[in-house]
Amino acid sequence: MKKLVQSTGLAAILALTGSMAFAEDSTDAIKIPTHNWSSQIVGAHIVGKLLEKTGATVEYVSTDSQVVYTAACEGDVHLVHEVWEGAFGVAFQKVVDEGCVVDAATHDAKTREEWWYPSYVEEICPGLPAWDALNACAEKFATAETSPKGRFLGGPVDWLKHDAERVEALDLNFEVVNAGSAAALWAELESAAKRKEPIVLFNWTPNFIEALYEGKFVEFPEFDAKCKDDPSWGTNKDMTYDCGNPKDGYLKIAAWKEFPTKWPKAYAVLQKINFTNMDVAVQAKLADIDNMEPAQAADKWLADNESRWKAWIDPAS
Repeated sequence: MKKLVQSTGLAAILALTGSMAFAEDSTDAIKIPTHNWSSQIVGAHIVGKLLEKTGATVEYVSTDSQVVYTAACEGDVHLVHEVWEGAFGVAFQKVVDEGCVVDAATHDAKTREEWWYPSYVEEICPGLPAWDALNACAEKFATAETSPKGRFLGGPVDWLKHDAERVEALDLNFEVVNAGSAAALWAELESAAKRKEPIVLFNWTPNFIEALYEGKFVEFPEFDAKCKDDPSWGTNKDMTYDCGNPKDGYLKIAAWKEFPTKWPKAYAVLQKINFTNMDVAVQAKLADIDNMEPAQAADKWLADNESRWKAWIDPAS
């Protein structure tokens, strides 16, 4: 009887794995979101072209970078290939916990998203990169819009960086002004750098900016998960966000919960896609410096990295 049960169980497993091996992907289009920064848009097209190599049909959908997690939960988009821990970790984890989105993979890339300044600013504001040096020279960062407070130029509002909460919690004499896009951030940086004017703005790594400008991140109190929801943690016992962002944040791939069963071949490839810091920086450079259209930039990256992605789409690997 024991051998019969074991044999029956083995047969069931073989039948299951056999059906998985030969399962066909749905002919429905895989909807891939595009956001408002260059590496993500180029990377989305790289992912799309890789999935097309499995026979999938792909559709690109312009989507708010916070709303996208609700959209993925509801199956309105089917993957998010660039989940930055600092900006989107909370929204991502919420839908994973709800069971409607799966944590498909983690890239090798390590991320950091923080206040940043070009190196010459240290001569204007001694004490940097320590965060508490900012108040002593806040007026030097002031603009007509923020005077007498300094201006921190943040990313688009939908990146949800909680900069205003941090300013209040750390009692910084700064006002947050949000740029409309990544391109607007870089235009302001270029203008200030040419005139050696003080500027502190949102930046991140990996990014092509670090190849163009010497600079440093502001060093805020060390990040801890309690900083986001426990006011008693940290220097300010009454408020949250009295800390910096993670210094070695993850970059993940998220997928709609039905993705693995609806497109099993495509999902197997999705789980193997793995970008490094250099990959993400190059993807941004191809668009922002080389002025390539997303599809053209994706083709360039694929041509330069053929040996890597061929292993990703090879079922035997």
